[in-house]
Amino acid sequence: MTGAANGTGRTHVRRLRTEGADVVAVDLPGSPFDALRADEPAGSRLLTAEADVRDVAALERAAETAVRAFGRVDILVANAGLCDAPGPAGDIDDGTWRRSLDINLTGTWNTLRAFGSRLSDGAAVVIVGSTSGMRGDPVRAHYSAAKHGMVGLARTVAAEWGQRGIRVNTVHPGAVGGRPLGPDAIARLCPDIERPTAADAEAVLARRNLIPVPWVDPVDVSNAVLFLASDESRYVTGTELVVDAGFTQKG
Repeated sequence: MTGAANGTGRTHVRRLRTEGADVVAVDLPGSPFDALRADEPAGSRLLTAEADVRDVAALERAAETAVRAFGRVDILVANAGLCDAPGPAGDIDDGTWRRSLDINLTGTWNTLRAFGSRLSDGAAVVIVGSTSGMRGDPVRAHYSAAKHGMVGLARTVAAEWGQRGIRVNTVHPGAVGGRPLGPDAIARLCPDIERPTAADAEAVLARRNLIPVPWVDPVDVSNAVLFLASDESRYVTGTELVVDAGFTQKG
C-alpha cells in the first residue's frame, strides 16, 4: 500500500491487518512508520518501504521487498495522494498543476507499473480517488483533473488485466474526519459568516450531504477498501465505489 503511514492510509493498513493481511507499507522517507509498527494485530506481518510515488525505481524496490518477504502480491492499494493550494482554475500556477498530476495521477500509474507484473493472478487492485474525481470541484481544478484521470486509468487497466483475473476498482471518499479543520478551510466554507467557528463549518458540510453528517470516518473508507480487496467482491471490477454520505448525489 502506498501512502500507508499517514492519515487514512494508516487506517487502511490497520483494517487490512485485522483481517490477517501481511502488508508492505510504502510511504515517503521520514514518514511515521513507527506508529504503524506500534499497532500489531495477531497473525499479520508488517514491513515498511520508503518510496516517493514519482520514483518508479523506488516503487519497484518496494515491490521486490513484498515478493521476497511474502512470496506474492495479492492486493495492491494505491493510496498516495496530495490535495493542496486551492484556487480558481485560472490562478493555479504551473508548479501546483504539475505536482498534483505527478503525485495523484502519474504516481498511481507508476505504482501500477511497478507492481503489475508482480501481482498474482486473481489479485485485487484498489485505487483511492476522491469525489473530486466524480464531479467538478471548484477551486481544485488541478486535483479534480488528476482524480478524474485516475478513474480512466483504473477502468483501462481493469480491461487489460481482466484475463488474469485481476480486478481494478476505485474508492472515492468525500470529506473525511479525523483532523481538525484549519482556519483557512473554515473561512472558505463559511464566507458569509464574520467569525466562523469549526461548528459553523461542520454544519455547512452536513448540509451538503444526503445523510446529514459533516464527514465520513476514516474507517468507513477503509471498509470500502477492504471490501474491494477481498473475495466478497470477486466479480466487481472497473467500477467506482463512492463513500461520501450522499455528497455526490446531492450535488
